[in-house]
Amino acid sequence: QVQLVESGGGLVQPGEPLRPSCTVSGRTFNTYTVGWFRRAPGKEREFVAAISRDTDKEKYADSVKGRFTVSRDNAKNTAFLQMNALKPEDTAVYYCSAGTFILGTNYIATYWGQGTQVTVSS
Repeated sequence: QVQLVESGGGLVQPGEPLRPSCTVSGRTFNTYTVGWFRRAPGKEREFVAAISRDTDKEKYADSVKGRFTVSRDNAKNTAFLQMNALKPEDTAVYYCSAGTFILGTNYIATYWGQGTQVTVSS
């Protein structure tokens, strides 16, 4: 079993940064790709970013490219989502997941965290 716990969400003003983290336990962290998703109020959950187990591949949603950076520290079983230049439309619950890339490009999540709230408002 894999357990994922997100932290580091919060309330920020537009343009400010935030860096949620995701700590993974239970199975070998470096055997999984880590992905981030978000669900905004009244909307479906959407993919945000993913990073492969060896950090040689990253994938981003078009809406966050150039503003968000996904990273991981395999020695600490932790992944991060650096979010810069935040916008009110980035307001959502952000979920960390562990899974795999399929056919090298499509990320499939297997395990999920409980989510952390990110609110961008002035």
